[in-house]
Amino acid sequence: MNSEKDFSPLTPNIVRALNDKLYEKRKVAALEIEKLVREFVAQNNSTQIRHVIQILASEFALSQHPHSRKGGLIGLAACSIALGKDSGLYLKELIEPVLTCFNDSDSRLRYYACEALYNIVKVARGAVLPHFNLLFDGLSKLAADPDPNVKSGSELLDRLLKDIVTESNKFDLVAFVPLLRERIYSNNQYARQFIISWILVLESVPDIHLLDYLPEILDGLFQILGDNSKEIRRMCEMVLGEFLKEIKKTPSSVKFAEMANILVIHCQVVDETKITNDLIQLTSMTWMREFITLSGRVLLPYSSGILTAVLPCLSYDDRKKSTKEAASACNHSLMKLITPEDDEEEEEEEEENKTATGSPPHKDQPKAEGDSSDLLDASQESGALSNISFFSQTSTDRPHVSLDLDGIVQVLDRHLHDSSTGMMTRIAVLKWLYHLYIKTPRKMFRHTDSLFPMLLKTLSDESDEVILKDLEVLAEIASSPAGQTDLSASCDSGDQRLELKVPSAAGAQPGYLTPSGGSKAVDASPSTPSMNSYFYKFMINLLRRFSLERKLLENRGGFIIRQLCLLLHAENIFHSMADILLKEEDLKFASTMVQTLNTILLTSAELFQLRNQLKDLHTQESCSLFCCLYRSWCHNPVATVSLCFLTQNYRHAYDLIQKFGDLEVSVDFLMEVDKLVQLIESPIFTYLRLQLLDVENNPYLIKALYGLLMLLPQSQAFQLLSHRLRCVPNPELLRTADDSASAEPRAQQVAARRASHAPMDYRELLEHFDRVQSKHLEVRHQRSGRATDLSDRKLM
Repeated sequence: MNSEKDFSPLTPNIVRALNDKLYEKRKVAALEIEKLVREFVAQNNSTQIRHVIQILASEFALSQHPHSRKGGLIGLAACSIALGKDSGLYLKELIEPVLTCFNDSDSRLRYYACEALYNIVKVARGAVLPHFNLLFDGLSKLAADPDPNVKSGSELLDRLLKDIVTESNKFDLVAFVPLLRERIYSNNQYARQFIISWILVLESVPDIHLLDYLPEILDGLFQILGDNSKEIRRMCEMVLGEFLKEIKKTPSSVKFAEMANILVIHCQVVDETKITNDLIQLTSMTWMREFITLSGRVLLPYSSGILTAVLPCLSYDDRKKSTKEAASACNHSLMKLITPEDDEEEEEEEEENKTATGSPPHKDQPKAEGDSSDLLDASQESGALSNISFFSQTSTDRPHVSLDLDGIVQVLDRHLHDSSTGMMTRIAVLKWLYHLYIKTPRKMFRHTDSLFPMLLKTLSDESDEVILKDLEVLAEIASSPAGQTDLSASCDSGDQRLELKVPSAAGAQPGYLTPSGGSKAVDASPSTPSMNSYFYKFMINLLRRFSLERKLLENRGGFIIRQLCLLLHAENIFHSMADILLKEEDLKFASTMVQTLNTILLTSAELFQLRNQLKDLHTQESCSLFCCLYRSWCHNPVATVSLCFLTQNYRHAYDLIQKFGDLEVSVDFLMEVDKLVQLIESPIFTYLRLQLLDVENNPYLIKALYGLLMLLPQSQAFQLLSHRLRCVPNPELLRTADDSASAEPRAQQVAARRASHAPMDYRELLEHFDRVQSKHLEVRHQRSGRATDLSDRKLM
């Protein structure tokens, strides 16, 4: 330092001592400076005071010589002590050179800077708050200082500053939040600890409403929650817990919507191998659960994003049980937010648009708010968010909250298509679709054509529970009044083989065939629920899928059809399937399908009512249903006989069995006869076995059973049926006087009752049976011929 330079009012001795390498001498100089400044304060000589501070700052604290810088720091502290309460007038000049020394490479000098600033702040107290951002910025750097002495000094200064903020009511939170938002993304553990400690302090001060600015720092807090340090994670959990408590106390003042996307992001795990990510996910999911509960429909526009985060968590195992439970609660609460009013919003908007423009709205014009291209964008706010979906609110201009149904359906459809989706997630997706079809049917049916193929494909799922939920959705689609559409429309499908073509004879509800075999539609019975156009489409596609996936038919066909009978009324299911199978070109599949339907009809508890309806054929509807089933059942001769047994058409059954001699009797055919014998011995046919007691009125029943007996080889079924027929009593032994008089009238009454309701042309039915069996025989011969040609080619 130039010794000839004028440093007045500092004396040469003071200057020399400030530059000395010994701390004691610099301390003596500081005492002299303090004395000098006190004199200037007494004289009210602010010019000289500023001059002294300026010299100490520029010539010493900012000097290139390390000892001079140390002298300048202690001198500035001495000035502050001398100024006392008046130091607030000179804080800018006092603080800035000290903060510059925080960046010095010499750790001892950084320590002296901490010491000097501590003394300055201790004297000024609340007067330093206008300079809080500068102080905070400097302290945040020292918090990560590698030197333990410097770190210790900064902690003392930090505690002092926290005390000042806590006891003051003049803290400028608005000016501080931008700095806090910037520093909260620091990756240094000590800096993070420093940030968290300050947030805790600010949150504890009643007059400082940090909750209002939580959206600014929430993402950073979740970033810190993933720190490797257990202590930092604990502190961050504490901060988040305090915020959540305050949110629960004052939900009306919370900016839920501004924080929704942040929670959506952190609910999605980037790296499942990291334990810290599990903590972040659990905490954010817990927050999301509370947000949905407290905010209500405010978060409805963010439903698609929330579902993207929540749905995968529903398939977690017990290792993440807490996260799974929180996600389940979120999912349930979010579902409850959707009401039938959400199906009416668009209609109201269209009316408003019509009123405003004087013209009706265009139905095909896409909505700006619902454009799916705006649903997803990548968040650039944080490095951890680069691979995570970020959802934007559909519209911010609307005064009311709207349901982003397009976005929700897109998310649900994506999860259904994803083969890696867990079972519980798939179930939740299907529950969501069912819920949406119940609450917002009109809007949902716009998406039905795109969802329908995947819903059909889901029937091949490995889980029975998934299939059951899928059937519930399909049943709702098929029966909802909102699904009444033009039957000529077809359902879009990526697989051309699943193209939907509804037969022209089909109405909004499949028409019943008249006994004469025509396609005239008649009204459904009062007990039959009304079906929409999608019902027949569903039946066509279900049978087509059974045809393409024979394993599905073998393993799950019975389960699927039984559940549909419960969901959509058994009469509708059997009538429509029989109608479709009548036109089926694949005769082998038609035979297999009839066999499956027949087994279900005769054995399933779900079909009890339908069996009773067919048993007596007392109504026009039951007779029409029998005729419809019969014509399709002709694809399988044994099933046709069993249908006649069920409907007590024993003479017709006998006539059919007589024709079996002209059929090709294969092993499969005999196995079906064997199964029929077993069914006759089951509780389903108890009434039939009891009718064997009335030999005179049921001769054709006995003849039909003997016909089956003659078809069977010497097998267990043969022995079973033979034993049953040997139990048929001699009619002469059972005859009484009353029976002789009433037998013929009773038989005539039964025949008359049936004839009055349905004068069925059994001759025409037999002719139809012959025609169908001729087609089957022709197909078998064609297959046999092709097989022979192929064999001859191999031999050549």
